[in-house]
Amino acid sequence: MLTRNIDQELDQALTAGPAGTITIPPCPDLLTRLQSVMREADPDWDVVCSIASSDVAMAASLVRAANSPVYARRSPVSSVNQAMSLLGLKATSTLLTQFLTVRALPVNHPALQNFWQGSSRRALVMGYVARQLYGTPPDLAHTFGLFCDVGIPVLLQGLRGYGGTLAEAQARRDRSFTGTEQANHRTDHTIVGALVARAWRLPEPLKLAIRLHHEVEALTDTQIDPGVRNLLAAVVVADHLVAQHEGQPDGQEWQQRGDACLAHLQIREDELTLWLDDLNPALHHVR
Repeated sequence: MLTRNIDQELDQALTAGPAGTITIPPCPDLLTRLQSVMREADPDWDVVCSIASSDVAMAASLVRAANSPVYARRSPVSSVNQAMSLLGLKATSTLLTQFLTVRALPVNHPALQNFWQGSSRRALVMGYVARQLYGTPPDLAHTFGLFCDVGIPVLLQGLRGYGGTLAEAQARRDRSFTGTEQANHRTDHTIVGALVARAWRLPEPLKLAIRLHHEVEALTDTQIDPGVRNLLAAVVVADHLVAQHEGQPDGQEWQQRGDACLAHLQIREDELTLWLDDLNPALHHVR
């Protein structure tokens, strides 16, 4: 599926389907400013620092992330500037994006009680997996891990009856999650998530990966950019590692496509055990 085809599909979803009745939350102003700065050839450190410092809770979140076991720093970080010096601009931008996204899309539903915790864990693992691979930017992978299922809370807030559909989709084993969504509502969280990505002007590969992450044939579709296909494979691996960390059973994606995703990324299954040992301390730190 090519980029233009996905954009046509999204346009049609807005004009001829139930997705058009859903309000896509606007991109937070601070995130819009951050995106603008980070698109520059030489992003201004002071401007990013100013954005990070403009909200006390966001600044505290950044400092807490810099003090996490991921970075194994002997002396604690105590300021935004110190945190940025340790993390670098790209990682700082990624973490600020995460904070602002979670705030902009609150989830108040029993079925999604730990939605953002799980998404944040997936994002952390995606960044780690990308660092083990060649040619996959860790910041892009991290952001995809966070936004992968963003359509679910948007649907829950904007579509009547979706709470029941969510419970049904999580329980059924005879058809896919998106198959249940489509059967009940004629849309699904990959379409709505891609609409969010487009409205928020996220990088094009993220929009494509969000829309395609449940499409089984996408992994071998040579019309799709190899970087996007790497993200599609890596997210299945990441969800598997998060499930292992949490002591949860693997989902359908890993059972059906785990071997294919490992082969695509040229990862041996025994490597995953070592990766999980590295990741466990940081995953415990995710709130």
